[in-house]
Amino acid sequence: MSPPKNPQSQDHDHEEGRGSGLAVAPAKPKLQPPPQFRVVMMNDDFTPMEFVVQVLQQFFNHSREKAVQIMLTVHQQGKGVAGIYPVEIAETKAAQANAYARKNQHPLLTVLEKV
Repeated sequence: MSPPKNPQSQDHDHEEGRGSGLAVAPAKPKLQPPPQFRVVMMNDDFTPMEFVVQVLQQFFNHSREKAVQIMLTVHQQGKGVAGIYPVEIAETKAAQANAYARKNQHPLLTVLEKV
């Protein structure tokens, strides 16, 4: 025969069953990464290739070799990805590149595509 339970332990057992004696941290919301956007350079027949390379280096921080590679993709395939960023950064970089092209009287155009 087992000894009778202590009345305090019975209360304790009862509280645990209800969960009122437990400290439970609220569930953390699952954070998702921000949506990503491609900054895409569109080909045109007027913007010099060297200017495109300069834009890719200056605004998208590509090495000369990578910038030339992207420029050739734009030239041969009609468009090329300058970079992938969260929306605010992508919008800023596209706007800077487009404004710089207009300032230098080139029709170079960059647009955003959702990844």
